Amino acid sequence: MPFECIQCGECCSHLGLVHSIRQDRGNGRFLLHNQYTGDEQEVVLDSDKADLYADRSTFSREPEACPFFRFNPVDGRGYCTIHLTRPEICRDFSCWRLLILDPAGNRAGRVMFIRTLVTDDPVLRAIWEESLDTIGDAEDAAWDDLMIAAVSRAGYSVRK
Repeated sequence: MPFECIQCGECCSHLGLVHSIRQDRGNGRFLLHNQYTGDEQEVVLDSDKADLYADRSTFSREPEACPFFRFNPVDGRGYCTIHLTRPEICRDFSCWRLLILDPAGNRAGRVMFIRTLVTDDPVLRAIWEESLDTIGDAEDAAWDDLMIAAVSRAGYSVRK
C-alpha cells in the first residue's frame, strides 16, 4: 500500500523554521522562501482553503508550523493551504516508511528513514529490538516484510 497521509500535522509543525513568506503578492499569491537552501518560489492558496488560511489559531497550538499549515477546527485534521503549489520538499516527504498500529488501531510507532523506530510503546520497542537481531541486514523489501511479520504476530498491524 502506498504512503497515505493521515493529516496529523507532524510533518508541518516545525516547517515554519524552514519556510517563510518573503512577500504577499496579493490574490492568494505568495513568495515562499526556504531558510536553508535560499530557494524561493511562488505559491498560491488553494481556492477551497482560503477561509482556512485566514484562521490563525493553528499557531497557538503549533507556533513553529509552516505559515501555510492549518488545523481545521471542524474536523481537527491538518491541511496544507497551498497543497497544489507546495514546494518539492513537501511533495517528496513521507512521515513514515511503516506505520505500526496497536490492536485497537491507534498509532503505536513509525519506522522512519532507513530503519529508525519512533515509539513510546515499550512492548513494540522490545519486539523491535529482538527482531533486529534476527532480521539483520536483509534487503529493504525483505526487511520490511520480516518486521511486519514480527509485529503482526504480537497483534499490531502495519501500513506501508
